[in-house]
Amino acid sequence: MGELSHLDDAGRARMVDVGAKPATHRRALVQAVVSMSPETAAAIARGDAPKGDVISTARIAGIQGAKRTAELIPLCHPLPLSFVDVSIEVGESRVTLTAEARTTAETGVEMEAMTAAWVAALTVYDMVKGLERGVEVGPVVLLEKTGGKDDWRRT
Repeated sequence: MGELSHLDDAGRARMVDVGAKPATHRRALVQAVVSMSPETAAAIARGDAPKGDVISTARIAGIQGAKRTAELIPLCHPLPLSFVDVSIEVGESRVTLTAEARTTAETGVEMEAMTAAWVAALTVYDMVKGLERGVEVGPVVLLEKTGGKDDWRRT
């Protein structure tokens, strides 16, 4: 195993210097699932949950979350995001949120996509917790990461 790049010579955590790396187009795709009763899912689909439009609110919350990732994750580089979106599908007893983030930078954009998916999923939870206490958030998984020297896809 090679030297850990997030540790300095004294073993303290540090932000990695990516300044010498070339800026490349990078993309990440993350999926989050929020499980619930069919009745709660139906209320979301109809758009009549007690706190309002769950789908639009979660989508915007996810985008905002991606934009604030470097403020939330201590060693994460602030990135110039060129695109962030959260698509939302309401199923019979779950909401599936898929976050996509893109940038042209020296480091990957998967943390921004992960943050977008988590924040969107937590927003769904917050907006329906008055309807149902048994709502479950997760799993949240990285589906794809492209750009840089290593592309990765969940199989």
